[in-house]
Amino acid sequence: MTKSAIVLLLALGIANAAPHTILLVDDHDILYRSGTVRVLHPAQRHPQNPVILQDKPWEVAIGWTSIHRDAKTGKYQLWYQAYAGKRAGDKRLECVVCYAESEDGVRFVKPEFDFHPFKEFKKTNIVLIGNGGYGDRYCNSVLVDTNEKDPSRRYKMAYYDWSVVDGREYPGLHVAFSQDGIRWTKHNKGPLNRTAYGGRGQPPPFADEDIYQESPGKNGALRKTWRYPLTMSDAADVFYDPVRAVFAIYGKMWMDAPDGTMAWKHGMGRIESKDFLHWSKPQFLLGPDDQDTPDAEFHTSPVFFYADRYFCLNQIMDRRAKGAIDIELMTSRDGLVWERSFRQPYFLARSEAGQFDSRCLFSNSTPIVLDDEIRFYYGAYNQSPIGGVRAETGHRSGVGLATIPRDRFAGVRPVSKSSQPTLKKPLENIGQITLKPRDLTGVKTISINADASKGEVRLEVLTEDGYRIRGFSKDDAVPVQGDSLNHSVAWKGRNLSQLPPGRYMLRLHLNNAEVFAIYLP
Repeated sequence: MTKSAIVLLLALGIANAAPHTILLVDDHDILYRSGTVRVLHPAQRHPQNPVILQDKPWEVAIGWTSIHRDAKTGKYQLWYQAYAGKRAGDKRLECVVCYAESEDGVRFVKPEFDFHPFKEFKKTNIVLIGNGGYGDRYCNSVLVDTNEKDPSRRYKMAYYDWSVVDGREYPGLHVAFSQDGIRWTKHNKGPLNRTAYGGRGQPPPFADEDIYQESPGKNGALRKTWRYPLTMSDAADVFYDPVRAVFAIYGKMWMDAPDGTMAWKHGMGRIESKDFLHWSKPQFLLGPDDQDTPDAEFHTSPVFFYADRYFCLNQIMDRRAKGAIDIELMTSRDGLVWERSFRQPYFLARSEAGQFDSRCLFSNSTPIVLDDEIRFYYGAYNQSPIGGVRAETGHRSGVGLATIPRDRFAGVRPVSKSSQPTLKKPLENIGQITLKPRDLTGVKTISINADASKGEVRLEVLTEDGYRIRGFSKDDAVPVQGDSLNHSVAWKGRNLSQLPPGRYMLRLHLNNAEVFAIYLP
C-alpha cells in the first residue's frame, strides 16, 4: 500500500488499525483451529436513535447517507438523501441531498443555507438537487480526498441522475465536487456511466439495436426505456481502494431472469476510476444464491476497506416481505471474491414494528473508527422502498447509529464440548487457534482483543515447523483474563526480543474465552 493511500485512509477515518492487525473475522491468517467456532457480533443501536429525525417538509423519507469525521477537530459532517416526491412541486426538489453536522456524532444540527429554497422556506439544509430529468436524482455517497491538489475538489460526491447528451436524455452516474462539503458544484458532463432504466420482462437488445424505446404508458403518458445490459442500477457507494489505488463504486447491478429477460433482480456490481471522472465498464461480482430465499436480492452493497480486508454491509431485500431490508456483513480479501459467512444473524436487522427503522435499512461505505468503537450510520424508514413512499399516518424516517466495540465484528471461541474419539478425554470450553507462520523480526510486543472475563487466554510461540520454544510455551505464558480491547500478552521472565530473528507460529489457547483480534505493532 502506498504512503499516499495510507494518508487518505487515515483522513477517511477507516484505516486506524495497527499496521499488523489480524482480525479473526475470517481464516485468512489462520493455519488451523481446533475445537472452536466463529461467532458474529451484530452492531448495537445507539440509545438516542434516531440521531437525525425527519422534521422538515422536504424530508418525507430519509435514505442514503455518508459521514465524515475530521480527525483533527472531531467534527462530524453527514449527508443524507431526503425524498419528498410530488409534494415538492418541482421535479428537481423531489429527491435531494441534505447536510447536518455534529460535535460528538450523536447530537446533530441542520444548518440553514439559502442555496436551495423549498416552497415557502427560503432557507434549508439542502445542498444538492436533481437535474429534473425523466426519473429522480437518487442516492448520495461522499468521500473526502486529502490527496486532491485542487481544494475545490477535496470533497467528492457520486450520485444517480439524468442528463441530456446529443439531444437524448440518459440515466446514470453523476459526480459533484466541493471545498467544504456544503457548497457543491456538479460536474458539467454526465452521465459518466450510463445505466439501464425499465425493460423488465424484455430480452436484451441485439448489438445493432437502439437501446432506447418509447411506448404508451398509463394515462397517455410516454413511457421511456433504456435497455442497457449488464449495467449498474440507481445506487452508488464510493470508497478509495488502497490496494489498487483507485476510487471504487459498489452498487446494484441488474441480473437477467430465468427466461433471459432483463431487470429481474439486483446483484452486486463494481466500477472504478483513477480520477473520479472516467469510470470502468461495470463488473458483476455476486448475486443471490441457493441459500437465499427466492425473493431475496441485493438492494445495494456498500464496501469499505479496513485492516487489510474489504467489508461489505450488504443490504438484503426480501420482496416477499414487501421490500424489507436487513444488513448482512460480507468479507473479501481482494474486493472481488466475497465470503458470506455471516448470513444469520444479520449484522444489523430491522427493529420491531413502530420504530423508524422497522422496514428499510440503508447502509453506507463510511464507518467511523474511534479508539474504542466503530460507528455505523444508516438511513431508514418504516415503509417498503418499492413503489414510492407514502406519507400516511404513522410514517417514520431518520438516520440511525449502530456500533460495535473496536474490531469486534466476529470472534472465535471454544465449542462447549469436544468429545472426538481422538481425544483422550472430552474437553469443555477448550480450543486453540494456530496462525500461519510469520516473520516476527522487530516485533517487541503482542496484544490481543479478547473477552476472557469467564476464563483465560494464553499465547504460545512455536517455530514455523511446529516445535515449541522453551520459555514461550503455553505453561510459560501469563494468563490473559478479563475483558479488554487491548490485552498485553507476556511470558514468565521472557520477552519477544529474546527470540532469534525468523518466522514463527503463534498459538492462542482458549479456555472459556473469545478472541477478536491480534495486534503486532
